[in-house]
Amino acid sequence: MARVMAKKSRKPPVAARVQAQSGRARSGSRDANVPKLLEAWFQTAARDLPWRRTRDGYRALVSELMLQQTQVSRVVEKFEPFIARFPTPAALAEASEDEVLAAWQGLGYYRRARLLHAAAKAVVARHDGEVPSDAEALRALPGVGRYTSGAVASIVFGARAPIVDGNVARVFQRLEAREGSASDAAVQAWAWERAEAFVAAARAPGVANEALMELGATVCTPAAPRCPACPLRAACRAHAEVRVDEIPAPKTRVARKDLVLVTACVRRADGAVLLEQRPRGGLWGGLWQPPTVESADGAELSPRAAAELLQLPSSVALQARGEEPFLTTHRAVRFMVFAAVLRGAATGLSTGLSNSLANSLANSLTTRGRVWVKPDELANYALSNAAKKVLARGG
Repeated sequence: MARVMAKKSRKPPVAARVQAQSGRARSGSRDANVPKLLEAWFQTAARDLPWRRTRDGYRALVSELMLQQTQVSRVVEKFEPFIARFPTPAALAEASEDEVLAAWQGLGYYRRARLLHAAAKAVVARHDGEVPSDAEALRALPGVGRYTSGAVASIVFGARAPIVDGNVARVFQRLEAREGSASDAAVQAWAWERAEAFVAAARAPGVANEALMELGATVCTPAAPRCPACPLRAACRAHAEVRVDEIPAPKTRVARKDLVLVTACVRRADGAVLLEQRPRGGLWGGLWQPPTVESADGAELSPRAAAELLQLPSSVALQARGEEPFLTTHRAVRFMVFAAVLRGAATGLSTGLSNSLANSLANSLTTRGRVWVKPDELANYALSNAAKKVLARGG
């Protein structure tokens, strides 16, 4: 009898079953209504962005990689010039890495440029130069993850492919009052489930997905969300519970490591600047910079000691220009900046030197892969934002 009673106790009371069924029905109706509301809202709320004016897989792929961890305003400035320089996957695939990195300047996170370059080569090799429409084929391209493949497949080709990025996860969390950080593995898995249900219920998957991203970027923002302007306000549980500012929880930030770099801005009288290329791997890999070296005691170095550390000739008289701080995702960088302007009639190198000595100095400065770059040629060399700040301080 005890076993029978225990078995019966597993079955919910009739009232509880009716309530659960009613809740599922309301949830299903709500899931269907959210994409419908967003699709309607997007018709008038969509920003005029260059990659939206002409829809094709290549433009979408370029824009999605550019937009990762970069402000839209900066991508707007860089997108059309990049497309003009590399109008097709084949044109991008044929370019050198240095050309691609130079065109990417100002967007940061140069690893994305290398991955986009590799993806273009894969599109040419595997898909006859046409970006594939299938989400799985897209995901097989270098640098293309689940979000990017879903965005391109749905927005350009109308596939029912889900997407989740920071904006999307935040919208879903607030809609459902789901606690936790968007970077938590459990929240990420839940958000992808919500995205699957969302896109399955959408009438136009691409429009719904793009509207979802737009809402997170312009209305349901991390700070100071514009709830009165939100088309989903009536369905938002975080808003109803007055918890919008609490959801999602901030992610735990990893402490940045300190890095001290000694650098010298050496210029000729004609304005040319001495540059060197960083190693391909690591921080700012493959980009160009003024001669630079890591030094824990950089702040204590005299100009002469800095010149010796940077392997500059003793005849280059450096002057200290102060400290230039720069923050990356994982590092707090302090540049100890030195500078020198080399003057001379023959080569623009040094006052009072004979032509032969000046030429000797010129040759010694351009060892170790260093080159003189004139101002009108500087755009052809990929410089990090940090290197540009250093050059500006060095005068």
